[in-house]
Amino acid sequence: MAAATIKQDASLEAGRHAYEASDYVKAVQALQAAAAKDPQNADVQLLLAKSYLELQQHDAAIKSAERAVAIDAQNSIYHEWLGRAYGEKADHASWFSALSLAKKTRKEFETAVQLDAKNFSARQALIEFDCSAPGLVGGGEDKAVRQIEQLTEMDAAEGHYAKGNCRRQKKDFAAADEEFTTALESNPKSAELIYDIGDYAVKRSQPERLLAVADAGKRVAPSDLREKFYRGVALALKKEDSEEAERLLKEYAKRAPTRSGYPRPAAAHAWLGRLFEDQNKMEEGAQEFESALKLDPKNKMAQEALKRLKKG
Repeated sequence: MAAATIKQDASLEAGRHAYEASDYVKAVQALQAAAAKDPQNADVQLLLAKSYLELQQHDAAIKSAERAVAIDAQNSIYHEWLGRAYGEKADHASWFSALSLAKKTRKEFETAVQLDAKNFSARQALIEFDCSAPGLVGGGEDKAVRQIEQLTEMDAAEGHYAKGNCRRQKKDFAAADEEFTTALESNPKSAELIYDIGDYAVKRSQPERLLAVADAGKRVAPSDLREKFYRGVALALKKEDSEEAERLLKEYAKRAPTRSGYPRPAAAHAWLGRLFEDQNKMEEGAQEFESALKLDPKNKMAQEALKRLKKG
């Protein structure tokens, strides 16, 4: 192996390691070095795009994802992530700019699905877009329904999740509940799908669904720390086995990555605060709520709890 290739591999590996450690600034630095040595490596550009998205540097994420697509225009995953980058920028753009970006978002998701019908995460993104976006930017529930039918034929769990997610967008929570229950009972294979249902269950205060999510997640991805968070929240909501709930939430808060799709460590501290408050351990509860706000000053659960404790 040539010395240049060894250096490039070392930079890429350093970038991957930093990304996994949630050190996205360091990841970008290493991956930029890798890209300089091997400009035609699309995987480097993809990981750069993901790192920039975590840093909320949307323009840089778009440029890296566009480079990945330019290097290999037939790769479904590259188009999916370009769509995600456009979508993230659209969410933070002015109304006029968001219209153009939203159209680009849908086009990339659609291309990703056309290139690989079994890229389920791209298809889910396309369905969510069509279900929630207006026809002005290419969305429409009628389009989502056709995609859901095709998806259900390929994978029942993915199909029921997609239906539930679409009903969630429309605030039809009774229908969403039913579809998410069926999705979890249909042997889902995607940890992202499972734990998104977990996020829904936290917001809806559904401890039994959270336990089902934790069990399904542990089966699919035994080392994924999200299982601990959702099981801990379930026990806190049920006010059962407080010692186990405390252990799980503390472990998650200590070890969890700071990454999209993962509950923030601040959320674990807020739930620990609630756990202690329910046990009348007010001082310990206040400390956890304060820890949550240090990590995330906008954490509503911790904000409201501290106001409540001060009044008490």
